[in-house]
Amino acid sequence: PMLGFKNFHSAHKTLAGIEIMKMFKKGQMLGGDGLSPAGQFYSLAA
Repeated sequence: PMLGFKNFHSAHKTLAGIEIMKMFKKGQMLGGDGLSPAGQFYSLAA
């Protein structure tokens, strides 16, 4: 469980990251054909 957020900026960034991970798991990322969720994440970092 997550504790309370100190400010709006940190809450926004954390929730955006959670939503991206959910999209990876569902295979909703464009250009992520056949990649695992980890592979999709690493393709963003490259």
